[in-house]
Amino acid sequence: MSLTAESEVRRAAGWLPRQQDLEGWLAGHEQRVGERGQDRPLHPAVREMQTLIEDDPLIGMFARRMIEEVPPAKPYTRRHLHSPAQMLRLLDAVMTMAPEFGDQAVTLPMNAILDWTMGTPSGSAFYRDSQVNDALKAVLQAWGEYLNSPASLTALNPSPTGWTSPAAAHAIGIGQYQHDPADPHWGFTSWNDFFTRHFRDGQRPVAAPDDDSVIVNACESTPYALRTGVQRRDTFWVKEQPYSLHELLAGDPTVDAFVGGTIYQAFLSATDYHRWHSPVTGTVLSARVVAGAYFSEADSEGPAAAEPTNSQGYLAHVAARAVIVLRADNPVIGEVAVVAVGMSDVSTCVLHPDLAPGQHLTKGDELGHFAFGGSTHCLVLRPGAVDSFTLTALPNPVGPRPPLVQVRAALAHTSQR
Repeated sequence: MSLTAESEVRRAAGWLPRQQDLEGWLAGHEQRVGERGQDRPLHPAVREMQTLIEDDPLIGMFARRMIEEVPPAKPYTRRHLHSPAQMLRLLDAVMTMAPEFGDQAVTLPMNAILDWTMGTPSGSAFYRDSQVNDALKAVLQAWGEYLNSPASLTALNPSPTGWTSPAAAHAIGIGQYQHDPADPHWGFTSWNDFFTRHFRDGQRPVAAPDDDSVIVNACESTPYALRTGVQRRDTFWVKEQPYSLHELLAGDPTVDAFVGGTIYQAFLSATDYHRWHSPVTGTVLSARVVAGAYFSEADSEGPAAAEPTNSQGYLAHVAARAVIVLRADNPVIGEVAVVAVGMSDVSTCVLHPDLAPGQHLTKGDELGHFAFGGSTHCLVLRPGAVDSFTLTALPNPVGPRPPLVQVRAALAHTSQR
């Protein structure tokens, strides 16, 4: 069985605006960067990427060609990229920016800048190169340091594009979260501190806490795919993006336990809660962060590949991700894997500092969190572990924008012991 929600999810999730507004932001950003002049030194991480492009002939060729080529999927009305040097200056300007709020805002600025190139044949080759990924990782980590600093609090302001504006407060539902309404920045110490905010006590209670036949949702998210009969190895790069357990779980020793089982995948929105929680009561078998590719997309999707969330199945196998394997106390459920996938921009996966093999968790306990960026997650279950999923967990059950499934809400049911 295979169910997948197909829609322009990245925009529905609030990460990028409509094409017209995206192009407006790009034009404004290009102008602002031009006004800064060419003499301003690049950030060291961006400078290293510049050196790689200039010194490696193949990488340099792909960098120039992915800008020259026209992405077939996007109805761009003008070209905003003209050369690798100019592209790097656009990225460099983001290193001291925090995302803005609003329907016309660009919440993923690096993704927006590279959007043109990601949809081209040469871009597919460029973003799959290991050296390019090492350079991009350094750039994203450096930007992440800024987003962890007090300087990034400038985005938490009451202007129409600020995250403490009345519209943002309503979109976030800030009353559900721990914050200080009397403080100009709501008591947060950085952009990422705000992005990874905690719920107030009493919010998002664990469904059926004493019933181990109920599996709960690990992330506050919108359903994307539900597939059964998944294989140990499969062609995850083809258009259907079938799940391939060996790659998804990065060769975890428990992979054979999941062959023939079920994978549920869902994506997180910009205004969502970004922490992950245990779907079952059980023991941690393993927990690790796996390095992966940045800005790579499933080119088998053709024109739809330029929409990153249409590549979610593919990205679950190749992007940076956290792989956590548990053994549920309920033997019918047995092994369970939670895979938290960084999908766009920084998307750092951070394991909870106390999470370690042998630790016993109660259903709903925190596993870790995403730092800023677009993200998705997979729940992997053994064959026979689940009798049924809740209606809200089914991808696109009533339309192109299905309802959000709250974290720690009931997701699936299994038979009793």
